[in-house]
Amino acid sequence: MKPEDFKTKQEQLWAGEHTKAYIQRSDSPQLRASKAAVFAEILAHTRGVKSAIEFGANIGLNLLAIRHFLPEAKLSALEINETAVEALRKIEGLDVYPGSLLEFTPRQTWDMAFTMGVLIHVNPERLRDAYDLLYKASHRYVCIIEYYNPSPVMIMHRGKEDQMFKRDFAGELLQAHPDLNLLEYGFVYRGDPVFPLDDVTWFLFEKPQAGLAQVR
Repeated sequence: MKPEDFKTKQEQLWAGEHTKAYIQRSDSPQLRASKAAVFAEILAHTRGVKSAIEFGANIGLNLLAIRHFLPEAKLSALEINETAVEALRKIEGLDVYPGSLLEFTPRQTWDMAFTMGVLIHVNPERLRDAYDLLYKASHRYVCIIEYYNPSPVMIMHRGKEDQMFKRDFAGELLQAHPDLNLLEYGFVYRGDPVFPLDDVTWFLFEKPQAGLAQVR
């Protein structure tokens, strides 16, 4: 799909040339190490994760971090940008779904469904759809790794307005799906001397065992 085929201007931005520049500046040995560290901590609070899907996977660094700890897990990626999709398809054994999370209908569930730095770029009027997708796609765990703010706020993103938002995504997810259980949460500081990340807060939830057939 072309960027103009998507409904929201946030989708249009990330489906277009903006993502190519993001890809170029978003991979380094330090970043890979930091991602591995945060997923090591998150996965330590889970049990029996044999499959996972990331919504907004970019070039797959988060999934590669998970694979390091769960080498036998079946991993999947949803990605809106064609350039990033091409990179994802080069990762052996990865199921790749091109498209927007706002238009994706899961035909199965995964043990864990997650986002990292993606909800912050979703049109606020469509966040409920994103929350519902995370819930529906998960057989057991939902994880979000995003910028946190107690109240909704828009922040400039590389000179652009209405493209990045901070809010209490976790609280809103719990309001949308109150049967979720908050298992653990944590914060990663950009000034961490060993494994820095960009001031992200992660939340791990568990849902009741129900839903569609689980991926194997």
